[in-house]
Amino acid sequence: MAARQRRAWQRMLSGRRLDLLDPTPLDIEITDIAHGLAFVARWNGQTQGDWPYSVAEHSLLVEDILTRLHPGIEIRWRLAALLHDAPEYVIGDMISPVKAALGSEYGRMDERLTAAIHLRFGLPAVLPAAIKSKIKVADRISARLEAVQIAGFTESEARRLFPMQNNAILSVLHIELRPPAQVRAAFLDRFQMLMRSPDGTA
Repeated sequence: MAARQRRAWQRMLSGRRLDLLDPTPLDIEITDIAHGLAFVARWNGQTQGDWPYSVAEHSLLVEDILTRLHPGIEIRWRLAALLHDAPEYVIGDMISPVKAALGSEYGRMDERLTAAIHLRFGLPAVLPAAIKSKIKVADRISARLEAVQIAGFTESEARRLFPMQNNAILSVLHIELRPPAQVRAAFLDRFQMLMRSPDGTA
């Protein structure tokens, strides 16, 4: 008798059944993404404050940073920034050393989910290298800010671990901790605003 195939799907609150190993755009819903990311804690939950600092809050900050650094950037790339960690709504957020230890399979799962999410919302399955680089810079700035403001790092530690060129932007950014329901709503509001924009992808 053939071995039974291991279950690789997860039932989402929207009712979708998302296959984590072979995801399709048809099974991606923004409400599932917003809900999941609002309940996934950054830094493995090792942050100060009465609320966890969620991936949804981080995603909002990265999109804001990208827009500040590149005021004329196309709306669809702002959407890409908002969704840059979207796969974590089902695979969770892992600190970089753990990702490295898990090897390439984690990376491939992340890539497949990213491609499905991008296609669902009108983005290229793989972002142009220049755009990916800009989002990575915004991501690093966010990590630097988070490390010092809420994750207990000293300034010298943060400078060493998260080097960046645009230090001036740190002075105008602030980490906000909110209940998951508020963050979920803010994430959905930002998504809807970007999708409604005349030069957006919708």
